[in-house]
Amino acid sequence: MQITTTFRHMEQSDALKSYAEEKLERVWKYIDEPIVAQVFLTVEKIRHSAEITITAKGITIKASEETNDMYSAIDAVTDKIERQLRRYKERIKEHKPAADVRERQLKKSVVEAASIEKRREPVVIRTKTFSIKPMSVEEAVMQMDLLHKDFLVFTDSATENINVIYRRKDGDYGLIEPFAG
Repeated sequence: MQITTTFRHMEQSDALKSYAEEKLERVWKYIDEPIVAQVFLTVEKIRHSAEITITAKGITIKASEETNDMYSAIDAVTDKIERQLRRYKERIKEHKPAADVRERQLKKSVVEAASIEKRREPVVIRTKTFSIKPMSVEEAVMQMDLLHKDFLVFTDSATENINVIYRRKDGDYGLIEPFAG
């Protein structure tokens, strides 16, 4: 497991770093692939927050917690990560992985909206490229929930088309599929 610890608004502490690493060792039983974990420890006045992002085998899981003690924040966020991984592992047992898994590269761009007064064209202000792995609609919903996102772009494992799943205002999910016709 590769763990990166970042301290914000506080002095670096080897004790906190080793404590976070020790707590993250518990996730190994849920993921047997190489794991990359990013730990962000932040202090703002009396609030201590810990945020963890774990990436392994095409899944990304994020969690954060705030308390008045950094050690309890680390405990709470690792418990939350462990619950999410356990739930993910239980759900994934129900799905068969695709035999021929081919990932695609996707490019995401953020465009700055044109101001009415300025009357100028939108400008791309950030571009990000990432892999999207083939998955079923159910797996895409699980992944979107684990990431706490409102939408997810994925490749449908049955049709190999790029689809978008999104969370509707009523709490249900919507699916955007390409029209072949």
